[in-house]
Amino acid sequence: MVERISKFVGGTFSVWVIVFAIFGFFAPQLFVGLKNHISLLLGIVMFGMGLTLSSADFREVFRRPMDVVIGVIGHYLIMPGLAFVLAVALKLPPEIAVGVILVGSCPSGTASNVMTFLAKGDVALGVSIASVSTLIAPLATPAIISLLAGQWMDINTESLFMDIIKVVIIPILLGVIVKALFKKQAEASVKALPLVSTVAIVLIVAIVVALNKGKIIETGALIFLVVILHNGLGFVLGYFFAKLFGMNLAKRKAVTLETGMQNSGLGAALAAAHFNPLAAVPSAIFSVWHNISGSILATWFAKREDGAKN
Repeated sequence: MVERISKFVGGTFSVWVIVFAIFGFFAPQLFVGLKNHISLLLGIVMFGMGLTLSSADFREVFRRPMDVVIGVIGHYLIMPGLAFVLAVALKLPPEIAVGVILVGSCPSGTASNVMTFLAKGDVALGVSIASVSTLIAPLATPAIISLLAGQWMDINTESLFMDIIKVVIIPILLGVIVKALFKKQAEASVKALPLVSTVAIVLIVAIVVALNKGKIIETGALIFLVVILHNGLGFVLGYFFAKLFGMNLAKRKAVTLETGMQNSGLGAALAAAHFNPLAAVPSAIFSVWHNISGSILATWFAKREDGAKN
């Protein structure tokens, strides 16, 4: 029964994100009291990721390192670069500019692997890119934010580094250790992971939306426009970046989705802890939008398989 519910909830993930974003907006009193639990909720998601990692995922990195390196470099080059260009070109207020750059500097999103699977892309490559981009996030994310957002706000890179270690790396490592020590129990619990992860992510979205209802009313249209441009251009540039290096269609699908989809839950957690509350809004809207756009793109990609093995 739990497995069936988990599969249903995981398969309708985008719908639940939208529903809880609406709840957060219209019934903020239900979620504002949970504001101190954003990092805990993200840690639960990352712990689940650790439970699903296997030695095969890491072997894939060494089996075809160039593909993984291209995907990771593309992710950390394209999304932060786009965020900076949009912030400057649209003359965004400092808090929004930092928030957009923050979400653009985060590792690949937790749903990107699912979208790659739905798109009939190279899932193994997608998992490897997401895993590596996440594991190097403590170094990459603070450094990129400091480089690109420093002109708008003072960035405490050491504090960002420690927070990413606490809410991302330690939970992942704990998940890997638990799986190694209690393999049968861990494999059984994995069946419930889509349900647990979905609940955690939608709560993060609802909390951030609830905390920033007033600011969303004031600046929501602008932020939504920026998020759509950021995400859409990320997909386009990710696709052509992969094509530039001669990747086949299945690989291009994986790189495209891993590039355009961000771990916006991490962005929201870092924004809430280190910056003006308004800086968390781009991550909250990104959480909603990239699951919608990712689903649409994955459906479109799934119909285009010719040449996938060329």
